[in-house]
Amino acid sequence: MAGSHILARLLLNMRFEFATATRIVFGAGALREVGPLARELAPRALVVTGASPGRAEPLLALLRKHGVDASAFPVPGEPELETVQRGVALAKKENCGLVISFGGGSALDAGKAIAAMLANAGELLDYLEVIGRGKALAKPSAPFIAIPTTAGTGSEVTRNAVLASPEHRIKVSLRSPFMLPKVAVVDPELTYDLPPAITASTGLDALTQLIEPYVSSRANPMTDALCVEGIRRAAQSLRAAFADGRNAAARFDMAVASLFGGLALANAGLGAVHGFAGPIGGQFPAPHGAVCAALLPHVMEANLRALRERQPAAQALQRYEEVARLVTGSASATAEAGVEWVRKLVADLKIPSLGHYGLKREHTAGLVEKSSQASSMKANPITLTSEELAGILECAL
Repeated sequence: MAGSHILARLLLNMRFEFATATRIVFGAGALREVGPLARELAPRALVVTGASPGRAEPLLALLRKHGVDASAFPVPGEPELETVQRGVALAKKENCGLVISFGGGSALDAGKAIAAMLANAGELLDYLEVIGRGKALAKPSAPFIAIPTTAGTGSEVTRNAVLASPEHRIKVSLRSPFMLPKVAVVDPELTYDLPPAITASTGLDALTQLIEPYVSSRANPMTDALCVEGIRRAAQSLRAAFADGRNAAARFDMAVASLFGGLALANAGLGAVHGFAGPIGGQFPAPHGAVCAALLPHVMEANLRALRERQPAAQALQRYEEVARLVTGSASATAEAGVEWVRKLVADLKIPSLGHYGLKREHTAGLVEKSSQASSMKANPITLTSEELAGILECAL
C-alpha cells in the first residue's frame, strides 16, 4: 500500500511535454497525397533517397504532376558528415526550398540534417553533440517531408539525425526541436517489397524503440499508451511480415509500431541498447537495426538483474512484466519470460551476433567508455555499472 501512495505522489508531480511532426498522414496509398502537400511548401524540392533512386520514381512522377521540380540526391549508406554537406550544396545550387526524404532511416536522417543546415548559418560541427561544439540551431529547418519506406526507425517523427563521422569512428546526433518534419507520410504499401532480413532488423529496431521508452526513466502517460499499443502490434505481426512481405495486415501493424516507437522515443528517451548502438555503428560496419536486435534481450536481462538487486521497488520492474504480458499474450507471464520471448524472436529472425561484424572481447572496454557518455544511457531505467555494460556486450558477441 505504501508503494502505491508513493507512486500516486510521483504521478501528481509529473510534468511532461509532447512534440512531433506538424502533420502525420498515415494509410495505404498515402504516398499519392504528397504532390499537393509539396506544392503548398515550395516549387523546387531536393529528394533524398536510398542507394537506388529509381525506387523514388513514383514519388518524382507525383511531384512533376503537381508542378514541383525535383533533384534526386541518393544516400548509399548511413549518412556521414560529408553526405550532409554535399546535400546542402546541391539544394542551394538547385534553389530547393523543400527537402523530401524517401527511404529508410539513413535517407530520413540525411534529409533532416540537410533541411536543418539549409536554414542555419555555420558548419555542421558547430551543432553536433560529442565531436562538435554542440550549439543549438538558431532557426527552424527548411520545410521537410519524411516518407519512410521501412518500418523500424520512426525517424519520420523524431527531432534528431544520426550521422557517422569516420574520422572520429563514432555516430553522433544533430538534435533540435526545429528538426521535426513539417509532414510525415507513412504508407505501409511502401514496405511490401522489403526483403526478410531488412524486415527483421528494422522491425526489431521498432520493437526496441517501444520497449526502451516504456521502461525509460522519462516515461509518461502519453508515451505509455503509444508503447503498449505498439508493442502489442509488433508482437503479433513482426513474424508474419518476415514470413510474407505482402501480408497487408502485418505490414500495417509494423508501420503503426514504427511510427509509435518514433513518437515515444522522441518524447521519453531510449536506453542502454541505443546507448551502445551509436558507438558500435560508428566503429563497425553493422546496420543500426541489427545491432539493436542483437543487444535487446541482453540489455533487458541486465536491467532486470540490476533493478532486482538495487531497486526492488522500482516501477520499471512492473513495466517489464507488462512487456512480457504484451509479447507473450499470457496474463501470468513474468518479466523473465518476456526476455526469453525476445531472445527467441531474435534467433528465429536470424539476427547475427555482434561478433559477425568484427566485434571482439578486446573492444569491450572502449565501447563501454564511449557508450557511457551517450545521451540514450541517461534514460535507462537504472544506471548500469561498467561491469554490467561489459557483460551485455560479451553476451551479444
